[in-house]
Amino acid sequence: MKWLLPRSLPAWVLLIVIAGLLAIQVSTLSIVSRERITSNNMLDLLRLNDRALSLTKLMYAEKPEDRTRIAAGLSVPPHVLTTTDSSAITSSIPVDDEMAELEDIIVGRLSKYGVEEARVRREKAKADAGQHTFQPEPDMGNVERELVDLSSDFTTTDTFIVSIEFKDGQWLNFTLKATPLSPLLNIDSLPLYGSVAGLVVLLSIWALRRLTAPYRALERAVRRIGDDLKSPPLPEHGSSEYTSAARAVNTMQARLREYVEDRELLAAALAHDLRTPLTRIRLRLELLRKSPLRAALMQNLADIEAISSSVLDFATYEARGEAPERIDFWSLVDSIADANPNVTFDAARKHARGLICMGETIALRRCITNLVENAVKYGGRARLSLSHDESRVLLAIDDDGPGIPEAQLETMFRPFTRIEGSRNRQTGGFGLGLTIARNIARRFGGEVTLRNRPGGGLRAELAMPMASGAQARAAE
Repeated sequence: MKWLLPRSLPAWVLLIVIAGLLAIQVSTLSIVSRERITSNNMLDLLRLNDRALSLTKLMYAEKPEDRTRIAAGLSVPPHVLTTTDSSAITSSIPVDDEMAELEDIIVGRLSKYGVEEARVRREKAKADAGQHTFQPEPDMGNVERELVDLSSDFTTTDTFIVSIEFKDGQWLNFTLKATPLSPLLNIDSLPLYGSVAGLVVLLSIWALRRLTAPYRALERAVRRIGDDLKSPPLPEHGSSEYTSAARAVNTMQARLREYVEDRELLAAALAHDLRTPLTRIRLRLELLRKSPLRAALMQNLADIEAISSSVLDFATYEARGEAPERIDFWSLVDSIADANPNVTFDAARKHARGLICMGETIALRRCITNLVENAVKYGGRARLSLSHDESRVLLAIDDDGPGIPEAQLETMFRPFTRIEGSRNRQTGGFGLGLTIARNIARRFGGEVTLRNRPGGGLRAELAMPMASGAQARAAE
């Protein structure tokens, strides 16, 4: 069940807001419902007390036969009024303390009118009491319709039965319907509650997005720093928590940049300074034309110069001598394939034409060239194919080499990493080509991956994001 729970902080906060809103609504409706029941009950007792007083004042001085006549004239169902020689309530014992207290109040108020005893009972509404309800006519007005609905509701409520004994022994019996309780939630009120709840949720989502927007920007910036240490620093304004986090990230980025720049300068200086003594050694070796060691020393010297050149390239690969521009990826790959006789390019695919990405032409050419040369060195030939998905340009470079163990595929992107035996200095390379290629791709939002082909050999895949507006043309 854990997969049902939200994964992000805004989702958790929104879930808490919705849960709190539901809890408040349920609690409020429960409290209001309980208060309405109590208030309606007290109102019914007040109505009952006033009706008992008014009927007693009207009839106490009349003769028994006149009371009967008056009662018959005032009796209107469901409020029945009768006079009898015995109480309509047979038991004189109150059913609860509330009814007992009410009987004492009625006797106390009406004792001056000759009332000696009062009995009050509350009968529950019958289950089938609401079956015969009034049906409003189509041409009724709003007031008349409300009155009809209210009269229908009175048929489904409890009934108070009151018996009052006059001093001459005659009993006055009358009934009073309890006030009906309208539901808190009905067809008319549900849209209002739903609208308010929906508005609260929408405002909560808007507020959460505004609140968490700096942190999403912080996340994107940290990811961008991982790909490019020279990306612009984060803006240090907003909430105090975000400002502190942004300042810490900017400080970290600055220190990392200083560290990397120092490393690059050191490597570049060492590789550059080695060229002078290497040149002197080469000149002196030229004097040893008849020496049997000359060929071996010249080969060692060439290896040292190649290593120095590779280190210098690796240390300075981030140097940006041009501004990013829109690049026709198909044309770039085609020109690289034409320059190498050991490379074949499936250029007949018309759907691969017109694929545009943003980057630096020299840097991307260097990235693709490193991948192609890597395939040629270790597989003899390289086969290139270009495709695309919804948002990326995909370049696949296949070779027929020995491949790489699955556990070491990712390790090959580390600097100066080679696989002994199949990929060593005798077959070319010093373990920097893949590192430089991936770093260039990531600088422009792309990625380089390696995987072994099912039929043997290795596939290097370069994925670059399309420039804005190129997706629609590529889909055509």
